Amino acid sequence: MSEKKAIRLGVNVLASGRHDAAWKTLPNPATISTDIDEFVKIAQVAERGLIDALFLADGPGGLVPEAYSRPWRALDPLTLHAALSQVTQHIGLVVTTTTLFGHPYTVARQIASLDHISKGRAAWNIITSQAPVAQAAYGVDHAFGQEDRYQRAREFVQIVTGLWDSFPGEAVIADAQRNVFVDKQLLRPIDVQGTHFRSAGALSTPVSPQGRPVIFQAGQSEDSKAFGARWADALFTGQRILENGQKFYADVKALAKGFGRNPDQLLVMPGLFPILGSTEAEANRRKDELDEQLDHEGLRRELARHFALDPDDLPFDLPLPYDKIDAAEPNVPIASRWHRREILNEARLRNWTVRQAVRGNLVGGHRVIVGTPEQVAQDIIHWIDQQAADGFNLNIDVQTSGLQDVVDHLIPELQKAGRYRREYEGSTLRENLGLIHANAGSTNASTRTGAFADSSELARSTEPAAT
Repeated sequence: MSEKKAIRLGVNVLASGRHDAAWKTLPNPATISTDIDEFVKIAQVAERGLIDALFLADGPGGLVPEAYSRPWRALDPLTLHAALSQVTQHIGLVVTTTTLFGHPYTVARQIASLDHISKGRAAWNIITSQAPVAQAAYGVDHAFGQEDRYQRAREFVQIVTGLWDSFPGEAVIADAQRNVFVDKQLLRPIDVQGTHFRSAGALSTPVSPQGRPVIFQAGQSEDSKAFGARWADALFTGQRILENGQKFYADVKALAKGFGRNPDQLLVMPGLFPILGSTEAEANRRKDELDEQLDHEGLRRELARHFALDPDDLPFDLPLPYDKIDAAEPNVPIASRWHRREILNEARLRNWTVRQAVRGNLVGGHRVIVGTPEQVAQDIIHWIDQQAADGFNLNIDVQTSGLQDVVDHLIPELQKAGRYRREYEGSTLRENLGLIHANAGSTNASTRTGAFADSSELARSTEPAAT
């Protein structure tokens, strides 16, 4: 590896692929969402490519609207990753769970258990979203306000990390002569009495092989950035323009430093959607053939929702009506503000028509790049060297052909440039991400007793965190 910064790569896993029309190209799509063999294939191809981690996104609750027109995430991410841990040896396993519903003790035990089962490869991706389907599923009558949402999230993660530190491995002494298996004097029980959550005692699962599972967090708002900079080891985010990526990167690194952390121990991994071909024309043809099978009317309605416009205000082959878009800004739903901003940033830069904006917003705002492996590798390296990212969470157009292209063609280009590993560095996800072992009682450990920090720890924003 050269002296230049090593590049980190994850894969955002959906069995059919992340393009909305991917399932239409598959021979037997009806069972794809629950077919363990397909997920095993994806995991093993990704591990062959020495990719850092498999990321299973999730949203609590029942079916969401997009599930009616494409395969959805049907399997519980923790259960699925437990299965995948037994057919892989090195790749990290990122489980998404919410901090708004359920109880932190349950999450702490589940993720710690996965870390033991996988021998140190587990990670927790924290989300704070509260879609109506989630509220309905959990019997919650009203949405949480922004302040309550992040107070709940902060209490939740403080309890989880406190519990992860509460049962050091050396407490298991297995002393037959004294008839003592666990020395309770060596436990570090918590006693946390929060506004939203309470928990006391020690976790029944000893400290994991990594010291603590890796924590990921997704979002772009000011609240989300502050929360992630305080608690996360890595951030999933969604900048489409280099300058915006640089600003986000600088902001969260500075916030991490302000919390007394080493900014190099907070990784920034935006989403990236590469579509590859042996030539640029071939890559564009691959994308066009998939795009032709999209539900353009449905996507136009979705775009109009983000802009608070009527779909008829967006004729497909005309430029975006910026005057109408700007006038409607006060009516944009809170949950659409980040998507709106990112779409408009790139649309203005590239002079998109409505049709191009629809086709360029394939995964809720993540950056799409179409080209040869050499071109995409150069783009990735450029973002890293311009301090806009530490790596990327890849969205694969069609599984597993798109992932095989990444593994067989894109990653070798990064390796030739001296920027990507040729073998895994260690046996745990922390080692492979270049993160230090998370010793119990570290400076990033949670508050163990008493009241929580004042809510001023987090900046105020009306913008939601993205999932």
